[in-house]
Amino acid sequence: MASVRKLGKRTDQRVQLVYSQAAELLWYGQIETTVERAKEVRKVAEKIITLAIRTYKDTVKVTKQKTNLKDEKIDVEFINDGPKKLAARRRMMALLPDLQEIQGDKEKKSAYKERTKDIAHPLIEKIFRVYAPKYDARAQELGQGGGYTRILRLGKRRGDDANKAILQLI
Repeated sequence: MASVRKLGKRTDQRVQLVYSQAAELLWYGQIETTVERAKEVRKVAEKIITLAIRTYKDTVKVTKQKTNLKDEKIDVEFINDGPKKLAARRRMMALLPDLQEIQGDKEKKSAYKERTKDIAHPLIEKIFRVYAPKYDARAQELGQGGGYTRILRLGKRRGDDANKAILQLI
């Protein structure tokens, strides 16, 4: 029987904590937390990345007819998710909180809207477009999967003497 770290929380709070920290890790690339939490978040993050690697190439090319301003029918090609990628995307959306892009300090509102208009779920898109190809190439090069994260121990935290760590994507 596998042991589950309770992390001093009720089950619903613990599950929410782990998945929200996993989302922060996947968004920012690293987080600072306790060693016990880092070990739990590592399990979730690596499973999500593995799911993305297995399904990110599953796409389908679809042709649809549209009418333009002159009432002419034009064939337009779209690239949609295949069934496996769609199922993986929906599973990730169910598990991870929806993090949104942040407007830059000097960025105008119109530029921000233009940059983010086509992306409904930025975290999920980042996982499929950035992490999945990167770690798939790494797996092909090294001949192994997994090992996408590392835990760097920082020492004890003042106040409650908990062991702190940085969890980061490699």
